[in-house]
Amino acid sequence: MLKEFREFALKGNVVDMAVGIIIGGAFGALVNSLVNDLLMPPLGLLLKGVDFSNLFVVLKDGSQPGPYIALANAKSAGAVTLNYGLFVNALIGFLIMAFAVFLVMRSINRLRRMTEKSAAPAAAPQAKECPFCFSTIPLKAVRCPNCTSQL
Repeated sequence: MLKEFREFALKGNVVDMAVGIIIGGAFGALVNSLVNDLLMPPLGLLLKGVDFSNLFVVLKDGSQPGPYIALANAKSAGAVTLNYGLFVNALIGFLIMAFAVFLVMRSINRLRRMTEKSAAPAAAPQAKECPFCFSTIPLKAVRCPNCTSQL
């Protein structure tokens, strides 16, 4: 059983998948930082200082009644909140990640098409058309087998 597991784990597809997951996790952290640290602050500034990570609706007050200045204060008081600002951050991160994956897949597909075109040479025609009866005949034929015309 250990031998079978080792063979499975060391197959090319499994190793490639593991590398993809690791790179994907690192890329996800990079996109989250891009959204939270580079995109949202200027966007919040344009919207009169709104901090998206602190946009929430209190569904139920905690041990200390609201209003709460920040999401951290509401959570520390034990309030039940609907955190739509964090959702907006996650949505923007997802859209950036999806667009990046789209660009990568588009490039890969373009390269695949280019290699398929260069790898498959055009096949030489194997048949021709009889000019008299318009039937398909072998390329080397000198007489049509259908109408017996001289070619």
